[in-house]
Amino acid sequence: MDLTLTPEAARKVRGFLDDFGETPEAGLRVAVLPGGCSGFQYGVDIDAGPEGDDEILIQDGIRIFVDPFSAQYLEGIEIDYVSSLMGSGFSFKNPQASGGCGCGSSFTV
Repeated sequence: MDLTLTPEAARKVRGFLDDFGETPEAGLRVAVLPGGCSGFQYGVDIDAGPEGDDEILIQDGIRIFVDPFSAQYLEGIEIDYVSSLMGSGFSFKNPQASGGCGCGSSFTV
């Protein structure tokens, strides 16, 4: 599976992992969930470890967990972390998305 964290996203995730504590199994869970204004929405969270059927990716020393349902929608995605006057958070560049909405966290395929 091809999933990319930009250097800024990786820096932010490392900070979240440090706040989470010294857990060698912990990592970033990236998921696609039904909902949002366009049909699907992205979910990111720090998780204590992978689930049994997760795909486990390692990028820049960060463990990334992706469940089988989400993997089909996340192939080729780039995850960035942006800060602006309007706020800050993760942003997603998904080559599979055929549309989205202004919030930037939901998409259609």
